[in-house]
Amino acid sequence: MRIATWNVNSITARLPRLLAWLESSGTDVLCLQEAKIAEENFPFGELRELGYEAAVNATGRWNGVAVLSRVGLEDVVKGLPGDPGYEGTEEPRAVSATCGPVRVWSVYVPNGREVDHPHYAYKLQWFEALRAAVAGDAAGSRPFAVLGDYNVAPTDDDVYDRAAFEGSTHVTPAERAALTSLREAGLTDVVPRPLKYDHPYTYWDYRQLCFPKNRGMRIDLVYGNEPFAKAVTDAYVDREERKGKGASDHAPVVVDLDV
Repeated sequence: MRIATWNVNSITARLPRLLAWLESSGTDVLCLQEAKIAEENFPFGELRELGYEAAVNATGRWNGVAVLSRVGLEDVVKGLPGDPGYEGTEEPRAVSATCGPVRVWSVYVPNGREVDHPHYAYKLQWFEALRAAVAGDAAGSRPFAVLGDYNVAPTDDDVYDRAAFEGSTHVTPAERAALTSLREAGLTDVVPRPLKYDHPYTYWDYRQLCFPKNRGMRIDLVYGNEPFAKAVTDAYVDREERKGKGASDHAPVVVDLDV
């Protein structure tokens, strides 16, 4: 079974690439982030032609997540139970579903913006709600994983230059402590192998030639429980999909399981 996560940075802009990638990659389940589309406009028909069902939590031009599956789609939950909301509004940042033998969450963790911004406090609160929401499945006997854009680099090795991020979000002790707390619920960081260079970065800014210079970050993560982690036979960053015209600024992270 092949499961992947990918922040597509607008499914409308990325649809031809997404459809081609699904056909060529043999992916059974894809957790998708930053759909940036209202659910009623989601390309259900195009995906159905390829054999994929879709569970979608999306409301418009910002955020939006989905689970695409060609191996079944059951027990869908839209939204994060206990979501703290931002400025009184619950944002579409989480959706979960059972796909064959595996249950997955697709999550788009708040960015945080700046350390002294209210969005940063919201990010930490959102992590607390996520931990509470997934603890039961994480401790269960069924393969289970939380996949998505976490907007946190777990270690200094997960950014191209730690000094370049001094004083900014994505690398602060509080954010990394939130990741540690999430793992302590019974999850393991499934670290992918890079297809090029030494580090499996998953995101490269569009600006300043970050991709060709490999100035990246590993912020798209797969956190699986023990049954999931034991079933992993391979994991890699599909860096090729970050190349060329019309690419997202994130690359897919692909995990193969023997289940």
